[in-house]
Amino acid sequence: MSYDLAVWEGDRPPGDDRASSTYDDLYERYLESDDVDVPPTPRVVAYVEALVARYPDDVDRSAVWASSPVIGEASGPLVYLLMSYGKAEEVSEYAALLAREHGLVCFDPQAERLRP
Repeated sequence: MSYDLAVWEGDRPPGDDRASSTYDDLYERYLESDDVDVPPTPRVVAYVEALVARYPDDVDRSAVWASSPVIGEASGPLVYLLMSYGKAEEVSEYAALLAREHGLVCFDPQAERLRP
């Protein structure tokens, strides 16, 4: 079982409904399509590098990440983070704060809401 977050580059949507539709569009365009192989943007790469600097995805990754490497879940302006449920509270809080520091949008697809 995992807890997921989506983090993307772009303007912060004005509310959860708009964020949900933006997330759906980005997910479909960049992660769901088998025809698209888009490298992650430099800002997304920098974000993932900072995130795995604190929570490595190569050492005992089953304790934090449900998918490794984390950068493997990034395409274009979007990265989809899959965290183990036991570490979700701690890691998702940091991931959301780090997204803000990097000027990225953080969205919780389970709750369909923006993360502060």
